[in-house]
Amino acid sequence: MAKMKAAEISKPGARFQLVEREIPEPKENEVLIRVEACGICHGDALAIAGNYPGLNYPIIPGHEVVGMIERAGTKAERFWQPGQRVGVGWHGGHCGQCANCRAGSFWTCEQAIITGISTDGGYAEYMTARSEALFYIPEKFQSKEAAPLLCAGNTVFGALKNSGAKGGDLVAVAGIGGLGHLAIQYARKLGFQTVALSRGREKKGLALELGAHFYVDISTGQAASELQKLGGAQVIICTAPNSKLISSLIPGLARGGKIIIVSFSEGVIEIPHSQLLGGMNSISGWVGGRVEEALHFSALNNVKPMIEEFPLEKVDEAFSKMMESTVHFRSVLIMGGRHT
Repeated sequence: MAKMKAAEISKPGARFQLVEREIPEPKENEVLIRVEACGICHGDALAIAGNYPGLNYPIIPGHEVVGMIERAGTKAERFWQPGQRVGVGWHGGHCGQCANCRAGSFWTCEQAIITGISTDGGYAEYMTARSEALFYIPEKFQSKEAAPLLCAGNTVFGALKNSGAKGGDLVAVAGIGGLGHLAIQYARKLGFQTVALSRGREKKGLALELGAHFYVDISTGQAASELQKLGGAQVIICTAPNSKLISSLIPGLARGGKIIIVSFSEGVIEIPHSQLLGGMNSISGWVGGRVEEALHFSALNNVKPMIEEFPLEKVDEAFSKMMESTVHFRSVLIMGGRHT
């Protein structure tokens, strides 16, 4: 059997191991994908932590995958053919019978196949995926550009699109990192009056270049009052996992405004009831969305991630830089030395 290189986690808490495995054979409803690029996402840490239901070790992480179909199973070949370039994200289920599937809500779907968590993902030269989990990749994007849009881009675009904000509303993006630099672009392209929030002044130029109308330095401790000077934010997208920052931003909301959290935070968010009741404000979370919409919107509006490329052999470095927020701005594995 032909072999492939892969980076796997052998048990909870383990480091990545570079291994050789047999190239998997697709089942009748699956395709075999030759991986060209795979984004590294904070959600991949679930495979290392081992605290998610359905994990079976060893596991190959990776759910921001773009590659070419090599073979299709007997049922999958009705929909997909070898040579097509496709993407694979976190598949939210395939029964098609409930709102969870239609919304991509893998957290509550019993049939969820979570790429890189309950089945092997894209930190490898090849992987298999169900035909229902695939998406066409617009020709405009290189594979390495499209990969982060399958989760990071999809999440922030979905959060903004479903936030209830209307064109011209003030929308703030807290944090200019892997999620935030995409959220600023989407907010501007969706027609929102866009405010970027970050610590210090060094990212102001980048924020304005990405499309922000205003920049607020949160290190002054006056971010909420600065937002109120602009009329108050209808929506604040919190992309940085900082509980204290999230709490401090609530007074910056307009009446009826909301905070939407799109990244995991281990801390506890403390909110005085009066801050929500007085302004009829709310706080919610968002993960996922409709990948097709995010991809097409991104292609039409020239929204692209800023990425740092790594070969599979440097997966430890790529993952560590993502976790430490020192990557510029999304880590992407490039397979086999191919620059796609």
